[in-house]
Amino acid sequence: MFEAFSASAITVAIAEIGDKTQLLALLLAARFKNKTAIILGILIATLANHFAAAWIGQWASGLISPERARYLVAGSFFAIALWVLVPDKVDAEDSPLYKYGPFLATLVLFFLAEIGDKTQVATVVLAARYDALVAVVLGTTVGMLLANVPVVLAGHFSAERLPLTLIRRGCALLFALLGLATLLW
Repeated sequence: MFEAFSASAITVAIAEIGDKTQLLALLLAARFKNKTAIILGILIATLANHFAAAWIGQWASGLISPERARYLVAGSFFAIALWVLVPDKVDAEDSPLYKYGPFLATLVLFFLAEIGDKTQVATVVLAARYDALVAVVLGTTVGMLLANVPVVLAGHFSAERLPLTLIRRGCALLFALLGLATLLW
């Protein structure tokens, strides 16, 4: 259980750096003063989105043999490794949801931005790998918060100051190593 939680938290925290939802958190922090509402919106949106993703991952892993599941999970980690190398951008610069305030805007925008995102796919893969739905959901949620809360609290901090190319390469290496470890163990 601890392994599923910690692997999920670390994987998502690293994958989230420079991700479109982290850029969205930066945008929301610059737009709204109520940082607590933004953080709560991120928390609830992530819990809901990642619970659904983890449930799908566990459900799908029960449909195929453990050996095939291992190869699919490893392949997914390799695919995410390549995906991480592609820079993201935010599509919600002027959302009509802003008129509903920081909590609701964050909740809806974050939930939608996570659909099909690297961290959601990683959650599906992690849930398929570990038979611990709650540990994976809590871990991936903690990972999202570890990556996004500092961005929200330091809303003036610019993502352009981070060495994003180096970070993306490090993330890609991490996912490739996870894929290799899945194949070997």
